[in-house]
Amino acid sequence: MLSRVAESIYWLNRYIERAENVARFLEVNLNLILDLPRRVQQQWQPLVATTGDSEYFAQHYGEASAEKVIQFLAFDRNYPNSLISCLQRARENAQSVREVISTEMWQQVNSFYLLIANTAADLTLADLNKFLEEVKQASHLFAGVMDATISHNEGWHFGQVGRLLERADKTSRILDVKYFMLLPSLEDVGTPIDELGWIALLKSTSAYEMYRKRSNRHLITPAEVAEFLILDPDFPRSIRFCLSQVERSLHLITGTPPGAWRNPAERSIGRLRSELEYLTVEEIIERGIHQFLDRLQQEINQLDQEIFTTFLDLRSVVYQSSQTQTQIPIQTQTQSQSTLT
Repeated sequence: MLSRVAESIYWLNRYIERAENVARFLEVNLNLILDLPRRVQQQWQPLVATTGDSEYFAQHYGEASAEKVIQFLAFDRNYPNSLISCLQRARENAQSVREVISTEMWQQVNSFYLLIANTAADLTLADLNKFLEEVKQASHLFAGVMDATISHNEGWHFGQVGRLLERADKTSRILDVKYFMLLPSLEDVGTPIDELGWIALLKSTSAYEMYRKRSNRHLITPAEVAEFLILDPDFPRSIRFCLSQVERSLHLITGTPPGAWRNPAERSIGRLRSELEYLTVEEIIERGIHQFLDRLQQEINQLDQEIFTTFLDLRSVVYQSSQTQTQIPIQTQTQSQSTLT
């Protein structure tokens, strides 16, 4: 497969997933606002802080408010990780590989872009909830259309790697928002207000019902929520599940048997997956959840760079089989698309 095609499919899926998760970032705060008592002040600055672009926001928007943060994360065409920017770049990547993807995929990307572009930037909080649901549904529809309308070959697996790597990173950031920044005050730890925050987070990751059904949990505790979103092997938005599927797709792309590795990307994902497989939530808490998530995000960023170097930036990729070593030339393309830091 040409590296240009692989890279475009990889980034097409990352940008679609990123747009969905930007909607989830907004939704976690919206759910919290709707559930918290009126005496509790709304908080929007934490959402800005987790993007890593506080300096940009301060320069262009000043103090954080609901209207400013919504404009920043949803409709700012100059901010590369806003909803509209993500969909614009996803559309550009889809257009560059029209000959490879299905017509249905292209139509869904185009419809998704128009959904964002045609939405008024002055959304009220009442309208915002419906809009965010539409964004998530559009993302889910794209993933379903892709699964149902193209062959599950190398291109499909590069799309899976992009989507699930992005999802793992953003699940860690959404969890970090609540644990590290969104609690109204230290006095509220362990109170109903604190529990409402964890419920809002679970709902915003579509995890609330599955969390409740897992072992018939009735109580919501920070440790159990962290364990579910980080270490659960079956929930499709948990970090462990996402990274396990990334490893599987990389092995299927290269033909490497499970448990082995032939390049730095496979080695890194194998190390990450095995660490999460044997880690306990008690060990994570002992390290500090924020510190653990911060290091994990750095390792995911490093893995992204190794995937680019191994598969997308070389003039040739070496595939090692059990019998022979074959060299398959592929073209190169410079990727200038940005990621959250």
